[in-house]
Amino acid sequence: MSDEGPKLEAVDDASGGEDRRRRGILLLPNLITTGALFSGFYAIVAGMNGRFIAAALAIYVAAVLDTLDGRVARWTRTESPFGAQYDSLSDMVAFGVAPALVVFEWGLAALGQFGWVVTFIYMASAALRLARFNTSGDLNSFTGLPSPAAAGLVASAAWVGSSGDALDPSILAIAFMTLITLLAGLLMVSNFTYFSPKRFGLKGRVPFITFVVVVMGFAVVLVDPPLVLLLAGTAYALSGPCVALFRWVRNN
Repeated sequence: MSDEGPKLEAVDDASGGEDRRRRGILLLPNLITTGALFSGFYAIVAGMNGRFIAAALAIYVAAVLDTLDGRVARWTRTESPFGAQYDSLSDMVAFGVAPALVVFEWGLAALGQFGWVVTFIYMASAALRLARFNTSGDLNSFTGLPSPAAAGLVASAAWVGSSGDALDPSILAIAFMTLITLLAGLLMVSNFTYFSPKRFGLKGRVPFITFVVVVMGFAVVLVDPPLVLLLAGTAYALSGPCVALFRWVRNN
């Protein structure tokens, strides 16, 4: 009797075991993506029930998880087309649909048809921004405001607007939120270049002063989280147009 059968079976078993291990490893980044998707869904539910601070926090959690899933996939060498598509769909929910619905329920519903048009512009801009990123995927810089940053900006504005004692937002607050939402949406589909935080590596050594700056940054955020995050998000959103203006002035 020939031994080829058992040998082939052993090879197949080894190959199958390796494939099973790969599928098992792929579970980790996709679980993190699922967490981001759940956070976006939770933000939607919280916004529909008037819990806007919880909704804003959920959007920030989704942003953190969105950063982690890509890094984990690269560290474990488990990047896959499925994971990329799943991540993009999760981003659409967490950074497109959720912020739009949250700000609409927060106060833009009072504007009637204009309110849902503004929120739709934001949501459509997020979809276009994600589609453009999927076709370019440059990690060194971003063309257009990244959708997590836009969602964080809108969520921070809703958080600040919900921190007071007033039950209903004022006309001035609604006008400010409308401006923030439109600005975030239009900057996502703009051609302004934004610095990519993904250029910072977590594996290599960094100067001690860098760690001190990070710690001080956390301390500043804790002073007044919604206001500091809103100011930081606004500064990052305006950095693209400001850099473009500086370059135009320098070249002319």
